[in-house]
Amino acid sequence: MTDTPQRTTSPIRLATNFVTVGLWTFLSRILGFARDILMAAYLGTGPVAEAFNIAFSLPNMFRRFFAEGAFGMAFIPMFSKKLESGDDPQGFARDAFSGMTFILTLFSVLCILIMPALVWAMASGFAGDARFGLATSYGRVAFPYILLISLTALLSGVLNASGRFRAAAAAPALLNLTFIPAILIGAHFDALPGGGDGTRIGLALAWAVPIAGVFQLATVWLASRRAGFNIGLQRPRLTPEMKRLAIIAFPAILAGGVVQINLLVGRQVASYFDGAINWLAYADRLYQLPLGVVGAAIGVVLLPELSRRLGAKDDAGGRQALNRSTEFALMLSIPAAVALVVIAVPLISVMYQRGAFTADDTAATALVLAVYGLGLPAFVLQKVLQPLYYAREDTRSPFRFALVALVVNAVAAVALAPFIGFVAAALGTTLAGWGMVAQLWSGSRNMGLAAQIDAQLRRRAWRICVAAGIMGVALGLGTWALQPLLGPGHMRYLALMILVFGGMGVYFVTGQALGAFDIREVKAMLRRRKA
Repeated sequence: MTDTPQRTTSPIRLATNFVTVGLWTFLSRILGFARDILMAAYLGTGPVAEAFNIAFSLPNMFRRFFAEGAFGMAFIPMFSKKLESGDDPQGFARDAFSGMTFILTLFSVLCILIMPALVWAMASGFAGDARFGLATSYGRVAFPYILLISLTALLSGVLNASGRFRAAAAAPALLNLTFIPAILIGAHFDALPGGGDGTRIGLALAWAVPIAGVFQLATVWLASRRAGFNIGLQRPRLTPEMKRLAIIAFPAILAGGVVQINLLVGRQVASYFDGAINWLAYADRLYQLPLGVVGAAIGVVLLPELSRRLGAKDDAGGRQALNRSTEFALMLSIPAAVALVVIAVPLISVMYQRGAFTADDTAATALVLAVYGLGLPAFVLQKVLQPLYYAREDTRSPFRFALVALVVNAVAAVALAPFIGFVAAALGTTLAGWGMVAQLWSGSRNMGLAAQIDAQLRRRAWRICVAAGIMGVALGLGTWALQPLLGPGHMRYLALMILVFGGMGVYFVTGQALGAFDIREVKAMLRRRKA
C-alpha cells in the first residue's frame, strides 16, 4: 500500500502539479512535431499517410472513451475516495485491471476480424481505391494498442489519484520516441528496390504503435509498483464495486461514443476531399500542443483533487481549486488561440512545408488550424468543467450534453460541406466545442462549486483577453515585417522563433502590467516544484 494523500492541496501545489503534467505533455508534443515533420516530408498528404492516419485513429478513438474518457472518469473518483478512506483501493484497482484486460482482449480480436467495416465507417470515401486496403492492413497491426494504452491509462489514474504525476505524464512521450526511428527505418527500406511508394514506411509506423504501447504500459506498471501498488492479472470478478463502476461508466461510455461520432462525422466529410484527412490531422496535432499541455494537465490533476475534496466535504477547497484551474486555463489557452489564428500560415509553412508537403497543403492546413484555434479555449474549459460532474459520479449529464453537441457538429459539417468544402469538418468541431461548454456551465450553476466565481477570477479574466488581443496585433505586425524571412530557407526558423517568443513576451509584459496575472505567483510555483 501507499500512504494516503493529504486532504488539502494549496493553490501553489495545485499549480505545481499542472506544470509537472504540462511540461511532460509539452515534451511529448515536441516529439510529436518531430514525428509529423518526418511524416510530412516522406509521405506528404498521399494515400499512405491518409491510410495510416485512419488506421491509427481507430485504437485512439476507442481509447478516448474506453480508457481516458468513460472508464477513467468513472474509475478515478471511486479510486480516489477509496484511497482517502483506506477502503482497499489496491484490490479495487486490481479487479478493474483484470476486468479491463478480459473485455478489451475480446474486443480487440473482434475488431481485427471486422477491420474492413471499421475502416469504411471511419472513411467511406476510401472505398474503391488503394487507401482502403492499406488502412485495413495497418489497422489490424495497430489495433491491439487499445488494450495496452487502456491498461496504461488505468495505472496512470492510480498514480495520479495518489499524487504521483510524473511517470503517467511521461508515458505518452514514448509513443513518439518509437515513431521517429520507425519512420527512419521504414524510409531506409522504402529506398531499396521494389519500394518507393511509401508503403514500407506506413507498415513500420503501424508496427510501432503496439510496440510503443508495451513500453508505455511497462513504464507506468513499474512506477505503480514503486508507489506501493501491486496490480497484476487475476481471474475477473464481478464484485459489487465492479457493478457500481459499470453503472457509472456506462453513460460516460455513451457520452464518449457521441464525442467520437463527432470525430467520425469530420473524417467522413474529409474523406471525400483528396488530402483533407491529412490537412485536418496535421492541424489537429499542432493545436493539440496547447490543448494537451493546458487541458490535459488540468484534467489529470483536477479530477482526483475535486474527488478528494468532495469526499472530505471541503466545498471551499473545491471552489478554490476550480477557480484557480479556470484562471490557469484562460491565462494560457486564450493567447494560444489568438496565435493559432493570426500566424497559422507561418506555423504550418515552417513546421511542415518540405519534401512531399507543398504550398497548397500549407494553405489548406493553415485554414483548418485557424478554425480549430477559435475553439481552443472551449476544449480547454471542457477539461475544467467536466470533472465537476465526474467527481460527483454524474456521468449522465455529460452524455445528454454530448448528444446536443453531436447534432450541432453533424448539421454544421454535413450541411456546410457543399459550400465551404473540407473546412466544414473543422468548423463543426469548433461549434460543437463551444456548445458543449455552454451546456456544462449552465448545468453546473446548480452546484455549489461552480456557481461561485471568486473576485480574483472575475478581475483577471477580462484582462487576460485584453492582453491576448494586444499580443495578436503585435503578431500580425510582426508577420508583415518578417514576411521576406518566412519564405523557404533556413532564416524562416529564426523568423518564426522571433514571432513566437516575441508574442509571448508582449503577452506576459502586457498581462503583468494590466494585472491579468502575477509573475510572482509563477515564480513561487516554480520554486515549490524544484523543492
